[in-house]
Amino acid sequence: MEFNFIPLAFGELFSPTTAAYALAALGLAVHFGFTGLLNFGQAGFMAVGGYAFAITAVKFEWPLWGSFLATIIASTIFALILGIPTLRLRADYLSIVTIAAAEIIRLSVKTPEFSDVTGGSEGINGAARTFNELNPLPEGRFGFGVLTYSADQWWVRIVGWGLVGLACLLVYLLVRSPWGRIIKGIREDQDAVRSLGKNVFAYKMQALILGGILGGVAGALFILPRSLQPDNYGTQLTFFLYTILLLGGAATVFGPIAGSIIFWVTLSLSDGILSLLVSNDLLPITSIQQGPIRFIIIGITLMLLVIFRPQGIFGKKKEAFFSV
Repeated sequence: MEFNFIPLAFGELFSPTTAAYALAALGLAVHFGFTGLLNFGQAGFMAVGGYAFAITAVKFEWPLWGSFLATIIASTIFALILGIPTLRLRADYLSIVTIAAAEIIRLSVKTPEFSDVTGGSEGINGAARTFNELNPLPEGRFGFGVLTYSADQWWVRIVGWGLVGLACLLVYLLVRSPWGRIIKGIREDQDAVRSLGKNVFAYKMQALILGGILGGVAGALFILPRSLQPDNYGTQLTFFLYTILLLGGAATVFGPIAGSIIFWVTLSLSDGILSLLVSNDLLPITSIQQGPIRFIIIGITLMLLVIFRPQGIFGKKKEAFFSV
């Protein structure tokens, strides 16, 4: 039996995809974990950020800083569109609106009417070109073992995890500030916060915008190692992010990062183990059934985690209460 999948799985530790999911899950932690906002459309924020970056960089040939700024502005506008009509209402209205908006975005960019700008069902290729033009690393491949990459691959990893580190520092400082204490109060009892004279709607909107920007930047980072494809932003993406969030700890800063790493390493390991068992006729399933089974295993594991440790691996039990 060959176990080549083990080092490849641990190569996911520092992949840009893992960094993108960690950044998006951190934005979801701001929404759900710290503020109690039921956002079921984080995939929509990632799609908006990814398309804003790709369209400006590829179609309009903007410089990198311009495309990055467009990502932030587009995510902010999307948050305002979602938040203004819903944040004054019950939490379930926001969940309905966000999951619907994410699907509207995904289906709209696929329509032929917008294909000249969005690329239709084929998406957009070449978003990484503008990004790699600023790569200061020397050409060639360097590293060690499975962590041997080209200069462009190292560049996207360095920038990706650098963004994750900066986002963690920002959120960590915010949640320890008076602003952070207020949004935690909103999560637990918004009526009590409102009775103290605080504008609950304004604080919810600020949290929605901040988490949305993190999701939008994650969407831009997500497409750098690959082309932009609209079907990558389906509803399952949001539920992957919730899996990561609950795994690491919803009301933590570093939990989403650890949860993203654990999720992707486990997903790669389970896929490799199942492939090994199927190829050696040790498991009576087909290769087609292999994909759903690994998600079933991960789903059962998550259910057990929620039952026996609802605060997540790194969370605190006293912060696992949400009044949404």
